[in-house]
Amino acid sequence: MPCSDSSSSIAIRLDHEERFVSFDFAKITCGRKIAAATEYAEYCLGKTLPEIVATPYQKIAQELGVDDEEKRFILYLEWDALRSAIAQYLGLEDKELDKERCQISAVSYDEKGIEVAMTILPPKEMPKILPCSR
Repeated sequence: MPCSDSSSSIAIRLDHEERFVSFDFAKITCGRKIAAATEYAEYCLGKTLPEIVATPYQKIAQELGVDDEEKRFILYLEWDALRSAIAQYLGLEDKELDKERCQISAVSYDEKGIEVAMTILPPKEMPKILPCSR
């Protein structure tokens, strides 16, 4: 069963056109790397930031074939954290995006692209996560 502390850090890497390249997402307290568990980063590769924000969780879970409870939980954390971080970075205003829990710690630019580092507080409320087959 997933632990209740989901405070995390995220580093998003973008190309110079602000298309998604990768992200590192880890729980701060235990340092467990999360992104490798669900293939969500590969799913987002090359997408624009607005495309990532607009894609519903259930669509991603279905397309990735995530059927295990722990993987669904981790995918939800990734999806929610990445959307919230992008909303903070872009300054988006949307009642469904909780950008207030994201705190940008650094933005850097180099020849490889852009990196945005943030701390993310846990979601206010975790939704019930249903299997894709329902």
